[in-house]
Parts: sequence; structure tokens; C-alpha cells
Amino acid sequence: MPLPLEDYALLGDTHTAALVGRDGSVDWLCLPRFDSDACFAALLGGPEHGRWLLAPAGTHPLARRRYRGDSLVLETEFTTPEGVVRLIDCMPIAADDRVDLIRRVEGVSGRVRMRTELLLRFDFGRTEPWLRHDGGRLVAIAGPHTVLVDGPVGIEDVRDSAVVREFEVAAGQSVDFHLSWCGTGEVWAPVTDVVALIDQTQRWWQAWADRCRYQGEYRDLVIRSLLTLKALTYAPTGGMVAAPTSSLPEALGGVRNWDYRFCWIRDATFTLLALLDAGYTEEAVAWREWLLRAVAGRPEQMQIMYGVGGERRLTEVEVGWLPGYENSSPVRIGNAAAEQFQLDVYGELMDALHQARLHGIEPHPDAWRVQRELMDFLESHWREPDEGIWEIRGPRRDFTHSKVMAWVAADRAVQAVTRLGLDGPVDRWRRLRADIFEEVCAKGYDPDRQTFTQYYGSTTVDASLLLIPQVGFLPPDDPRVLGTIAAVERELTHDGFVERYPQAPQTAAVDGLPPGEGAFLTCTFWLADAHVLAGNGDRARELFEGVANLANDVGLLAEEYDLTRRRMVGNFPQALSHLQLVDTAHNLASRFGPSYQRARQDVNDRPE
Repeated sequence: MPLPLEDYALLGDTHTAALVGRDGSVDWLCLPRFDSDACFAALLGGPEHGRWLLAPAGTHPLARRRYRGDSLVLETEFTTPEGVVRLIDCMPIAADDRVDLIRRVEGVSGRVRMRTELLLRFDFGRTEPWLRHDGGRLVAIAGPHTVLVDGPVGIEDVRDSAVVREFEVAAGQSVDFHLSWCGTGEVWAPVTDVVALIDQTQRWWQAWADRCRYQGEYRDLVIRSLLTLKALTYAPTGGMVAAPTSSLPEALGGVRNWDYRFCWIRDATFTLLALLDAGYTEEAVAWREWLLRAVAGRPEQMQIMYGVGGERRLTEVEVGWLPGYENSSPVRIGNAAAEQFQLDVYGELMDALHQARLHGIEPHPDAWRVQRELMDFLESHWREPDEGIWEIRGPRRDFTHSKVMAWVAADRAVQAVTRLGLDGPVDRWRRLRADIFEEVCAKGYDPDRQTFTQYYGSTTVDASLLLIPQVGFLPPDDPRVLGTIAAVERELTHDGFVERYPQAPQTAAVDGLPPGEGAFLTCTFWLADAHVLAGNGDRARELFEGVANLANDVGLLAEEYDLTRRRMVGNFPQALSHLQLVDTAHNLASRFGPSYQRARQDVNDRPE
């Protein structure tokens, strides 16, 4: 069985990422990109689906771990009756497409017997490679993949299709392993100085972290979150994946299992503001560039997500040979939500490009042309029902949040003309903005319950409605906003954590899936932000620290939290959880943080 998510740490090289457990097992690694096939997929099954264990043999040692400084160089210290060893894991940053995984065992005290078990299984645990020895290194080949392993292993160590070897490490001794990937016909030179490469990797991450200008009380959490976000960014394009994993369940044993190894347009503004406020302008510009390349084409063809290189075909298939994390099936590769119509992403894209201009990012020559074309599409399609922010698999509806984000698109278009001097039919956009505003307030608000509702005519509340004040649709102290905050606290908040929407038998009629999932960590941050804007800093801090305290021993957060089992669930680590941690920390440090920046649009130009 795979470990609880809390027991995994992240390794990354800004091309792909690995999850390594407290037990010394690498249980997830896709090569050579985030969205490539996994060669270690034990996370979604068992050891037979691929993993690399490196740990003391025959014992259950006490394991303590940490990242070296502000880096992604991981140290795990195993204490056994015979002595202490230190395992150092990292993925060096390469200037090309090379992918490396370094594992170094150092003896600290005594003499410890170690065991390595290497099971390479390509195609998400399905394909067993050919193994051969070539010039002192082990070579694994299957189809387009070649993996090379340097270290004290050879063909003579292959047992039942696994490479297994035991060895001893005494105090002051060290043993090095190096795994590298290369494409067909390519050959990589071996690493000659592992210590230098580890130190170089640590310095690279530390130098990047040192650029952070956040100095608030939650600096350690913010730095770790920013490092995680950098690790989830695909360096060649600037696109950031939602998570490095696929099909980690939102409810253990359930069917809400999705592939998150792609880039969501919806995260655009959160990403941009988190990076800019922390001082990472270069990364923010790269993200803006990725957005514009990805959405190029006709507005009606705009997707809600893309591959890390801007790919559009993200065909969803079920992987039947993997049983799933703790038997949560089906395991899915690809994501059919890419084909959905989600109205809110037009508002998110318009807002992200608007915030980029307000923060002084050099305008892109194509950006405004793209935005005008999006507005032309939106004018004639904003009344259509959609699948909404939560990517429901039930019937389309008039989701209130989606309409609010259509209003955001119109509002940012108006401001582009009135505040920034761009050209466009501002009077027409003002009328559009007013029409959307009037409809949302008339159809998306329940005056009897004093709250906005999940969709027109419904009686349920939805955590996405907490964004209404943050995007500037209504002031934070508007009675309708305060009523919605109260409704979310009353109906969706349990033990200080917020659900996306009610999980009840009738849930299936909305999202097309059986009810049951964890509390959504991002929604809890949204509630904290809403309280910051409303002037209730104490409640905001309480909510923020409740989520922050869930971070595991190396500072990582998943997508959701199971309140019954007291465990993290959903894909891990989750970019949006870490993005919101950064934004909310800024908001707590100053009421003029990211939420305020989005809310303080040009209210003088809003007669509605």
C-alpha cells in the first residue's frame, strides 16, 4: 500500500517531479515531463507498478527528514539499532531536456545494512523494460524510453524482474546512485561528482528563494509554497501544472479521481499575483506568455486547461491495470474537462492580463487583440449555461460564479479603456457589464436566505461565491456579501474547513457524481480572504492557521482534507492550495494584499 500523502516529499527539476516517501521509496515519477508516462507508479497501486526503495534493510527505522535550507534537496535520516544513515535525494536543474535523479547514502554513525529495490515499469506500471549492462551502468529500455542507472547494481542483482541489492554503510562512508532518462538514440554522460551536483542544486534553489520579498510572520510557509510552485512550473514554457500527480482521490475509495498534470487558465490571476507580490516578475511574465500562446486561436476554441506546452488534446482514458490509491478507482490519465464550456475562465483570463498591466509588466503586442476577440465572443454567449468552476459532469447550469466572472471580463475591458487608454467599444461593454450585474443580483441572490446561491434558482450555497468581493463585483461590506459569508460559515464550514458545496444525496443531480469528498483547502483560504476584506482579521487568521497547520513536515499541502480520517486527500502537492496560502499570507500582512488589489477596481466607473 502507498503511504499517507502526508508522508511524501516533492523532488523536482522544473521539467517533471517525483514523490519520495518517508520510507525512502520513490513511488511516483513521470519521464521526461510532468504529463509523460510514469515509470514509478506505486503511488496508484503497489511496488509491482514501479518504485525505487532505498532504505535500511530488515528494520523499521525512525525516519526524520527535512529540505536543505530553502531548496528541494531532501535529507532523510534513518536511525536503526545498528547506527544512523542519511539519504540525500534531489533532481538537479538541467539546461536541456536531461532528467536526473540523484540518491546518496551517507553513514553517520555505526554500520547500517541498506537495501535498494529498483522496479522500473514504464507506461504507468504496465510495461516491464529490457535490462542490460553497458559500460558499468544498468540500462532499461522499453519503446521510446531509456533509463540509465549508475551505482552498485548490475544484471546479477536482478531478481524476479526487480533490481535488488544489499550493502553496508559505515560512519564516514557514502554510496551514490544516479538515474537518468534519455530519448531514443541519446546517451548521457555519467555524473562524475555527485557531491558537487547536490551542492549546485541546493544553491540554485536557495538563490531563487532569496529573491522572495515577503517578510511577514509566515515567511517559512510562504517560501516553501513558492518553491513548490516553482517546482511545478515547466521551465521551457512557463506553464504551471495544477499538481504533479493523477487520480489521487478526493474521497478515499471513491471515483472522484482526476489527472491534474496540466495547466488551468482558472489559476491565472492567483498565479500572477502570488508571483508578482513575492517579487518573481520573470516567472509572472513567463506565465503571461504561456497564457497567450495557449489560448491563441478562435475564442470559441478556448479551453479551460492545456498541456504544459500548450497542447489541446488531453484525451481522458481509464487505466484499468492500476487499482488506484487505496483502491480508489478508476485511475484516469488525461482530463475530459478540457472539452467543457466554463464561462468563468474568460473572466479569469481578462483579469490576469489586466493585473499584469497594472503591475507594470510590459504589454504584449497580441494581448489586447486577443482580449477584444474574447469580448466579442462573450457578448453573445454569457447567457449560456456552463459546467462551472468545479467542472461538473452533470447537466450545464447557470452557475452564479460563472456569471460573476463574465461580469469581471466586461469590467476589466471597460477599465482597459478608461484607465489604461486602450481602444475599444467602452459604452457597449459598460452596458454588457450592467446587464450581467442586474441579472446576477436578480437571479443568483436569494433575499429570503440573504445569500447568493450556487446557480440560478437553487437553494444551495457554493464556496466560489466568496470571490464576489475579491473580484470587485460588490464591496466587501455589502449586506449581500456579508450574508453569503455567513451562509458559507453556517452551511459549508466544519471544524474550520470549507467544502466546495454541500455533499448530500442530491449532489449527484448537480455534479453527476456520488457525494463525498474532503474539505477544499483553497475554499478555506477564500473564506479567510473574505474576512480580511470585511475587516474581521482575527477570524481570517484562525482560518488561515487551521489550513497552514495541515502542511506536512516538509511544508506540503494537498488539494483537500478528510475531516473524518484526519488525512490529506486529492492530488498532491496542489498548486492552488499553495498559491492561496501565499496570497492569504500577503492579505493578512496587509489589507492591501492580492485580494484588495483585485477588489479595488475603478468603482467610480460602476453606476450599477
